[in-house]
Amino acid sequence: MKLEEIIKAVTVNELIGSADRDITGIQIDSRLVGPGHLFVAIKGTQTDGHAYIQKAIENGACGIVCEQLPEEIRPEVTYIRLADTEGAVGKLATAFYGDPTSKLDLIGVTGTNGKTTIATLLYKMFRQFGYKVGLLSTVCNYIDDEAIPADHTTPDPITLNRLLGRMADEGCKYAFMEVSSHAIAQRRIAGLRFAGGIFTNITRDHLDYHKTFENYLKAKKAFFDNLPKSAFALTNLDDKNGKVMVQNTKARIAAYSLRTLCDFKGKVLEDGFDGMLLDINNREVNVRFIGRFNASNLLAVYGAACLLGKPSEEVLIALSTLCPVAGRFDALRSRRGYTAIVDYAHTPDALVNVLNAIHEVLRGQGRVITVVGAGGNRDKGKRPLMAQEAVKQSDKVIITSDNPRFEDPQDIINDMLAGLDKDDMKKVLSIVDRKEAIRTACMLAQPQDVVLIAGKGHENYQEIKGVKHHFDDKEIVNGIFADE
Repeated sequence: MKLEEIIKAVTVNELIGSADRDITGIQIDSRLVGPGHLFVAIKGTQTDGHAYIQKAIENGACGIVCEQLPEEIRPEVTYIRLADTEGAVGKLATAFYGDPTSKLDLIGVTGTNGKTTIATLLYKMFRQFGYKVGLLSTVCNYIDDEAIPADHTTPDPITLNRLLGRMADEGCKYAFMEVSSHAIAQRRIAGLRFAGGIFTNITRDHLDYHKTFENYLKAKKAFFDNLPKSAFALTNLDDKNGKVMVQNTKARIAAYSLRTLCDFKGKVLEDGFDGMLLDINNREVNVRFIGRFNASNLLAVYGAACLLGKPSEEVLIALSTLCPVAGRFDALRSRRGYTAIVDYAHTPDALVNVLNAIHEVLRGQGRVITVVGAGGNRDKGKRPLMAQEAVKQSDKVIITSDNPRFEDPQDIINDMLAGLDKDDMKKVLSIVDRKEAIRTACMLAQPQDVVLIAGKGHENYQEIKGVKHHFDDKEIVNGIFADE
């Protein structure tokens, strides 16, 4: 594509050199630059791309987009100076990849918990309906049935547009996408046109990045503020910020709730470890999911599918066939008569939701043993809260390592223990080795008990000192069960 066509998407402050150049690729990482590429220098949180302009040129870049021109201006290179490269890169990538969201319906799911479940279930449901569909999620990205590993909840703008471009080229009618607060704040989704947005809930998370809960909420709300008039905004009225999210949106507003009369109303009629019977808009449906939080997720899926024009009867039938997402309330039954549940819950609120769901099913007929940790180099403020919530609703708690990253696992455990008093500590063990912690919990379990292993869910690694080591909670549990 010609450079002059790409830069029409942004306001150019200064152009040095010819815009009549063929661009073969666009990059924000100088190491990935090849011949004929356009390099966009961004001032990131870790490094400043302006320091790598010469490296990008050495690797073959023929165009440089920057906020500050380098000292050396090379005659064979075109320089485009903008006021804000971070805000522009998404628009440039959208232009380069042929504006993919003008060719498919992109639905974004944002909130603290439930994003992966809702986006993945919509992807599965619309494939069942016979459409080609794309998925952008924490667990894995898909272009119809082709799996593409995911490194971030929301990829960088160039990867994002490249994936969406491929989806459009391969005939995908819909794409469902998790939209993280980081992606909104860093404008990774700039240039994309959404056909709909779904709000799940908002509780404390990512304050290591956003600093305050108010900033975190503003980031989520900005997604809905920027939805076009043609889109829908589906919000959760059971969250106190559900109405706040959509108060300034131009999109048409719809709501779902387990408590209040609204567009998509649900109620849990029966529940067990094999599923629930739900009432959705006065129709009963059996689903293979557990817990009120999953009932809420399924309502969001139902509402979004209806808003996309699918008949409610078809949507209910599809809901009854769907299975839980990997690592989300994954229930495994031991031959000794207890149940182990592997779940991604890594925030205080997510932990409360999962423990509530377990108690709703147990009804006092068994104990709850919880294995939980907290990630390193992330919001330290939630560590004592995680421990408090686990102790509040468990008969025994084993505090262990999660992904310590570059922190000492024992320091993280100590931060969690700091939230507990002397009485709390009577039911707490701390075991740094996660495998040993899971094994100990299973040894302590009696028939009818539930062992909750929280925090890592679908992840098949443990990150220690910058290295990812193979580690899969579900694999560990199945190994323990095989030896029983």
